[in-house]
Amino acid sequence: MLSWFKAKPEKKLQQQYEAKLAEAQHAQRNGDMRLFAEKSAEADAIYQRLQQLLNP
Repeated sequence: MLSWFKAKPEKKLQQQYEAKLAEAQHAQRNGDMRLFAEKSAEADAIYQRLQQLLNP
């Protein structure tokens, strides 16, 4: 009955993924390739979890 009030984990992961990509892009523009690589790897890990949730 109140299922529309439950938080969706897919939405939260999507927001985290987009935030990590934005951080990676910012690091790349500033010339910090090490931080760019770290943030990109974190974003990739989040993307993999998101894909597992969406495609069981």
